[in-house]
Amino acid sequence: MFENLTDRLSQSLRHITGKAKLTEDNIKDTLREVRMALLEADVALPVVKDFVNKVRDRAVGTEVSKSLTPGQAFVKIVRAELEELMGAANEDLALNVSPPAVILMAGLQGAGKTTTAGKLARFLKERKKKSVLVVSADVYRPAAIKQLETLAHEVGVTFYPSDISQKPVAIAEAAVREAKLKFIDVVIVDTAGRLHVDAEMMAEIQQVHAAIKPAETLFVVDAMTGQDAANTAKAFNDALPLTGVVLTKVDGDARGGAALSVRAITGKPIKFLGMGEKSEALDPFHPDRIASRILGMGDVLSLIEQAEQNLDKEKAEKLAKKLKKGKGFDLEDFRDQLRQMKSMGGLGSLMDKLPTMMGGVNLSQMGNAQGAAEKQFKQMEAIIDSMTPAERRDPETISGSRKRRIAMGSGTQVQDVGRLIKQHKQMQKMMKKVTSKGGLSKLMRGMGGMFPGGMPKL
Repeated sequence: MFENLTDRLSQSLRHITGKAKLTEDNIKDTLREVRMALLEADVALPVVKDFVNKVRDRAVGTEVSKSLTPGQAFVKIVRAELEELMGAANEDLALNVSPPAVILMAGLQGAGKTTTAGKLARFLKERKKKSVLVVSADVYRPAAIKQLETLAHEVGVTFYPSDISQKPVAIAEAAVREAKLKFIDVVIVDTAGRLHVDAEMMAEIQQVHAAIKPAETLFVVDAMTGQDAANTAKAFNDALPLTGVVLTKVDGDARGGAALSVRAITGKPIKFLGMGEKSEALDPFHPDRIASRILGMGDVLSLIEQAEQNLDKEKAEKLAKKLKKGKGFDLEDFRDQLRQMKSMGGLGSLMDKLPTMMGGVNLSQMGNAQGAAEKQFKQMEAIIDSMTPAERRDPETISGSRKRRIAMGSGTQVQDVGRLIKQHKQMQKMMKKVTSKGGLSKLMRGMGGMFPGGMPKL
């Protein structure tokens, strides 16, 4: 997300020249570039005009401190205004009510409401330590009820059954009563979507809202629809008291216009970003971190949180002890590292959160680089899986005939097997540097040599 916008802004912000003060003259061209970058990102025109005017008003006449260049001073202003545009801070779910706290999911068909309901249930269970009940009031699509039941079992929360012969209001009320009886903390009510906003749909969801009085009414919208997402959210907000927005499919949106338009148009905060189909792929929306990512500064805090949630601490400690004892970093360890990276969303997700000046990969310039990298990871894992346990523990025993057998078993070429073994040797050297004196500085130098232009190619 935001790759195209980050590219354009990074290029335009480099060109500011001047000395002690930002003036209309030395920011004029850059402001024009910023305006074009936002419009190309499908940010709504009124939002763009307002944003550019605010940046201009704040920048002109600003004294540039000795520790900053004019460009850095301008970036600081742009970042502050981006944060203001998206909301000063993350707004948490308002669940401090007499249980059960009810969350009503609204949105158009195909936006990802049901998937988001499952993701949100997992988020509340694992990160907020809440007991959760989910229910589908979508009586028009039996498949939606079944999908929610499957998701509930997958994430380990209570599913309240419903069927198409019932009324949505009756379903929602019965689910809330059930949650009270079982002392469940949160009820998530999934509602029917339509292909467009219509009076019948609004009347139905208004009745459900009036009956269950939710603590949160979340509008789920597809980020790939750009500024239309913000306009649809506004139409819903005019009919229903929304408390927040969930942007879905942001991993497929390189522009980011919806994220920058929604709050300005609706006045409602974005509370979550949904990425992909996996039930853990839901992140709280942090405006300050998103502003950093847009400006190529990365989002290291989210990366750390992601690592804490996904990395297997037991395996990491086991590997550390093994290395301290002087035992080698074998191919089974290498495979574990690949799997850990996959559990964190893969290479694309990690690189997306790294600052560009620290090696963050510009995916819009790399074309299909992310897909190619993920394919390489799968290939590497397949090669290691095709080895015997003894070969994984001691790759030195892998002769030419064994390489041919492994290549046939993994559907790869003999050269691919050879390259993987070579790459593993490089990793082994790096791991030795980590456990030796002055390990970290040696590791960084080693990584610089190993990754001159990003990930080494298989």
